[in-house]
Amino acid sequence: MLSRKMAKSRSFLIGILVLSCWTAIANAERMIYKDPKIPINHRIKDLMNRMTLEEKIGQMTQIDRSVASTEVMKKYYIGSVLSGGGSVPAPQASAETWVDMVNDFQKGSLSTRLGIPMIYGIDAVHGNNNVYNATIFPHNIGLGATRDPVLVKKIGAATALEVRATGITYAFAPCIAVCRDPRWGRCYESYSEDPAIVQAMTELVPGLQGDLPANSRKGVPYVGGKEKVLACAKHFVGDGGTTKGINENNTVTNWHRLLNIHMPAYYDTIIKGVSTVMVSYSSWNGVKMHANRELVTGFLKNKLRFRGFVISDWQGLDRITSPPHANYTYSILEGVDAGIDMLMIPYNYTEFIDGLTFLVKNNFIPMSRIDDAVKRILRVKFMMGLFENPLADYSMTKYLGSQEHRELAREAVRRTLVLLKNGGSSDKALIPLSKKSPKILVAGTHADNIGNQCGGWTIQWQGQTGNITVGTTILTAIKNTVDPKTEVVFTENPDAGYVKSNNFSYAIVVVGEPPYSETNGDSLNLTLPDPGPSIITNVCGSVKCVVVLITGRPVVIQPYLDQIDALVAAWLPGTEGQGVADVLFGDYGFSGKLSRTWFKTVDQLPMNVGDQHYDPLFPFGYGLTTEPTKAY
Repeated sequence: MLSRKMAKSRSFLIGILVLSCWTAIANAERMIYKDPKIPINHRIKDLMNRMTLEEKIGQMTQIDRSVASTEVMKKYYIGSVLSGGGSVPAPQASAETWVDMVNDFQKGSLSTRLGIPMIYGIDAVHGNNNVYNATIFPHNIGLGATRDPVLVKKIGAATALEVRATGITYAFAPCIAVCRDPRWGRCYESYSEDPAIVQAMTELVPGLQGDLPANSRKGVPYVGGKEKVLACAKHFVGDGGTTKGINENNTVTNWHRLLNIHMPAYYDTIIKGVSTVMVSYSSWNGVKMHANRELVTGFLKNKLRFRGFVISDWQGLDRITSPPHANYTYSILEGVDAGIDMLMIPYNYTEFIDGLTFLVKNNFIPMSRIDDAVKRILRVKFMMGLFENPLADYSMTKYLGSQEHRELAREAVRRTLVLLKNGGSSDKALIPLSKKSPKILVAGTHADNIGNQCGGWTIQWQGQTGNITVGTTILTAIKNTVDPKTEVVFTENPDAGYVKSNNFSYAIVVVGEPPYSETNGDSLNLTLPDPGPSIITNVCGSVKCVVVLITGRPVVIQPYLDQIDALVAAWLPGTEGQGVADVLFGDYGFSGKLSRTWFKTVDQLPMNVGDQHYDPLFPFGYGLTTEPTKAY
C-alpha cells in the first residue's frame, strides 16, 4: 500500500516537472517579448530575463556610424548608432542612401540571438540638418522671437517626417537651454533668456513625437507612430548659465535659481512625454553634470519621475576628467553610477564595454543599476513599435526637402525677423522697401551664401560657408521679389566711391557671423567680423541702407547705428531666404520681438530682463512692426 502511494506521488511529481518543462519550452518558443499584444512591462521583464550581461551592456552603448557595421552590431549587441555632425554615408547622399545605411546596421542587430533592434539618432536641431536637400528651419533663437508655440510644433512635425525620410528614428532635439550670456557659442540653440518662452517652445516635443494620448501617466515616454521620432530634451541642466558663457564650463548658482531659470522646461517636456534626456557637459557649482547622481537620479528620475532613458553627450564620459579620458574606468563608474543609461561613446566602444563589464563583475556597479538602464532603453524601443517595425523603406523619402516644408520654413523666417530700426526720429521709414526702384545695391558677405545664412549644425557640425545645400539665398529672394525692370546689382564688398557713383535708390547690406557651433562659437567680444563693419560704413555712409544681420545672437552694433537707416535682426534663417524678402518688401509685416536683450557693450554682460542694472541698446521684447502693403 505504501509503495503504491509512493509510486503515485512519484508519478505526480514527474507530471509536474514535465508540465513545467513544457511550459518553459512553450514560453521560450513563444518569445513573450515579441508579442505586441502583451503589456510593455511584461515584455520588458521577459526580455530582461533572457539577456546576458554582455547583451545588456551592448544596449547601453551608442556608437558613431563611422565605426559601425553589420558585424559590429551583431558581435557587440550595440543598442544605438548615431551620426555626429557631418557624419554621413556619402557627400550629398540621397534619402534612399541614408535608408539603406540605417537598414544595414539594423539587420546586424536583428541577426543577434534576441534580435533587439537598434535606435539610430541624429542632431536634427533645425530640420534634418546633416542631410543634403533637407529643409533647414531657423535656429531656435529666431523661433523664440516668434513667440509662437503652434508654429514650433508644426516645425517639429515637419522635422520628424524629414528625419523618418532618411530611415532615422531619433532626433537630438529640442535644446531647452536658457542662454543667460550671448558670449556662449550655443546661444542660438536657445529659444530665449526667459525660461517662460523656453517652456512654451517645448511644443517641439509633441511636434516630433506626437500628442500624448488622454490619461497618459506622467513621465512615461511616447511616440505616436511611424511618422514620428524620439525627442531629446537637452542639456540637463544649466548649460546656458555658465560663467562668461564659456561652453561646457561651470554654472555657479544656488538651488533656487537653478530650479527657477534652468529647470522649468524639463518639467514641461517630461509632462509632454519626452522619450530621452541628454546630460550637459557643464558643471553645477563645480560638479560635472555627467557625474551628478543627485540631479540625474535623485531629481530627474526619482523626483520628476522621468521614465525614458538618460543619454550622455558626445564623449561625455571622457570629459568627466580633466584632461579628458585621463582615467576612463573612473569616468565610466561616475557616469553610470550618476544614472546615465545610454552612453554616446562614440568611437572607443570596446574600451567602454570592457570597462563597464569589469566594474559590474567586480561589484563596483550593482546589477540593479545596469537593469534600470536597460529597462528604460527597452521601454522606449517597445513603446515606439521598433520591434514590430525595425526596418525603414523608401515610402517616406518624398518628405525630404518637400515644398510644403519649405513653405513652412519660409513662414517661420518671416515670423522670426525683428525690426530694430526703421528711419530716424525725423526720417521717413525705409521699410517696406520699394519694389519698383530703378536700381538697387545688394552687398555683404551673407547676401548670397546658403551656408552663412544657415549657421552651425548644417551639413557639417560647424556649418560651412558657401552654397552647401539646396535653398534660396537672400540675394536670389530679392531678385525674385522686385519688379522685373528693377536692376539689382550685387557687390559683396564695395568701396564708398563705387556706391556714391552708381546712383542707387537704396542698398541692402547683409552681413553677420560666420558659421560655428559649440566652443568654436564662444566669443568674449561679440564684434562683427571683418569685412562686415567696413561694408556697413562704405555703403551706409553713401546711400540709404537697410542692414540685415545674420547672427546667432546680439552683437556689437551700437557704433554703426547712426549711419544705418533700417536694421533687421534675421538671426540664422536657414535655407528659405525668400522669407526675408517677403517682409523687407512689404508682402508681409514685421512681427518678431526680441527673445534676448540686445546689449550696448559686452562689459554689461551678463544682462538679462529683470536684472537690477538693465540698460540695453534694445530691451527684451522689443521689435518694431510694419503693415503689409499690396502695391506701391
